[in-house]
Amino acid sequence: MEYIPAPWRGKYVRQVRRKQGCIFCQAARRNDDAASFIVHRGRHNFIILNKFPYTPGHLMIAPYRHLSVFARAPKASSDELADLLKLSLRVLKRAYRPQGFNAGLNLGRSAGAGVVDHYHLHVIPRWPGDSNFMPLVSRTRVVIEDLRLTYSRLAPLFAKEAARGEGDKGR
Repeated sequence: MEYIPAPWRGKYVRQVRRKQGCIFCQAARRNDDAASFIVHRGRHNFIILNKFPYTPGHLMIAPYRHLSVFARAPKASSDELADLLKLSLRVLKRAYRPQGFNAGLNLGRSAGAGVVDHYHLHVIPRWPGDSNFMPLVSRTRVVIEDLRLTYSRLAPLFAKEAARGEGDKGR
């Protein structure tokens, strides 16, 4: 079994939440998607870059509505979340050509959620050997791509793929 350790993230998330409120609600309300790193907006959910990515292209899909319990999400919202996951996989395949993906919800602090009050789906592109010893030995994370570059790489692809239509086209 492979683990992606990030023990420093909890402290950051708690600190940001105390200072600013919900990071997802704040980002969704901003009028500057590039500054918020929102690469795509749907009707019920949006796709945002993770500011502390495990790998390049690490995305999160979050609803506009502030909900902590996924089971309480309206059907239209959860259906769109699945469609946006498919869209994300297509875009990330085109942009990065990963060998695989991790996609999932961390529901509750015990499950690893850094932001427990607003559920969100992580989409993480993966490659052989993409986890290394740096976080364990030196408490240092090597980020190989600046978020502004990631944004400029992905946002146009999301617009292009979304214009092609919803759903999985088998790419």
